[in-house]
Amino acid sequence: MIKPLLGLSLTALILSSCTKDHDPQPTAKSITIENVLDGKPLVESGTFKGTGTPPVILPGQSVSFSFSAAKNQRLTFATMYGWSNDLFFAPENPGIRLYEDNGTPITGDVSAQVKLWDNGTRVNAAPGMALSHPGAAEAMQKPVREVKGMDDYGHAFLPSSQLMKVSLAYDGNSMFTVTIQNQSGGTANETPFSPGVWAISYVAGGNLLLPEPIYAAGKPTTDALTRIAEAGDNAPLSALLTGQTGIFTPLSPVLVVVYNGTENPFFKTGENDRGQGLKDLAQKGNADVLAAYLQGKPGIKNVYVLKEPASTVLLPMIGGNAGGKVSQALSLAAGDRIAIATMYGFSNDWFFSTGGNDIDGHTTGDVSGAVALYDNGTALDQFPGAGITQFNLAGTPLSESKPIALVPNPNKFTTLPGIGSIIKVTLQ
Repeated sequence: MIKPLLGLSLTALILSSCTKDHDPQPTAKSITIENVLDGKPLVESGTFKGTGTPPVILPGQSVSFSFSAAKNQRLTFATMYGWSNDLFFAPENPGIRLYEDNGTPITGDVSAQVKLWDNGTRVNAAPGMALSHPGAAEAMQKPVREVKGMDDYGHAFLPSSQLMKVSLAYDGNSMFTVTIQNQSGGTANETPFSPGVWAISYVAGGNLLLPEPIYAAGKPTTDALTRIAEAGDNAPLSALLTGQTGIFTPLSPVLVVVYNGTENPFFKTGENDRGQGLKDLAQKGNADVLAAYLQGKPGIKNVYVLKEPASTVLLPMIGGNAGGKVSQALSLAAGDRIAIATMYGFSNDWFFSTGGNDIDGHTTGDVSGAVALYDNGTALDQFPGAGITQFNLAGTPLSESKPIALVPNPNKFTTLPGIGSIIKVTLQ
């Protein structure tokens, strides 16, 4: 009986060995997520002008425009003192304050924050209707400087607040309307105001990305600002500011989940947030809550939260520097799929995520096409990067309850670059 048993044992061993040799073995791969956004420093910019021909703002006339802003953001603008050689009105840098320290919107007369500036490119003649434009060039260009009651040539000027009234109205949901009124009529410094430009800088880490977008006191002017200060032509400076205006957002630490199944483990489009932690990721960039919930759940094989070593978040490209990047080694078996999610950092509750059945583990190369931008439906939306209740801009989200949905593009606030121009996902 010993020989037959030995034979059976050897046969079983051989069969077992053959089966293991033919079983699909796990594949070692690496997933990389990058913020490839070409970040812009200005969240909004624009122009304003009068309604006549030419479109100047005459004494007694006013002009208004609206914008969104978050706490610590400032409004700046520039318009020519029309009956001068090269003087312009602008708020003192970094611009007009819009919120109190406690987040209360500032409203009413803010004229005291606006000053009169000398562009430093023309010899100042006596201001007034009879002044000849553009006048003589300065023998040596001077830096931009404030006109404090009298210019370098002995010409007297009233305080800006007696010539220009600037008032703020709060329209709700981070929206302001500013009105610039020409009240110089009947004064010794009566003058029209030229068409102008305005701008709002992003804030990151509590600091304005571009605190002096129009001028810098004590430094030489620019060709674009000179066109406003000398001729009231706002087109060149408008073009310059437009080129600096667009999207800037970090991406939060990235949640990566390897699972074996057919449905995304985070959400389904059209359903409300499940209360498992996606809300924390979408509103605050905190992936840890959802990661902890998913650990050990059926079909979930591995859960990772990837944080950029230096800054935790993945910053966009800034000033030619590469954007943030994170990578993770993966072991993928047959049928494994990969789901990822990360917050659009400067939003109320938008998040990038794979959806449906996510990324096939056997795929290689650029898989960014599997990613879309979703609205979690748990916080009231505001202009991305300019909302007073956005968590990453020192705000507290305002709750709402809507189904999770794709973020339209264009949306009611702005037009976003394509997904692949913001986030890149590579599986190698």
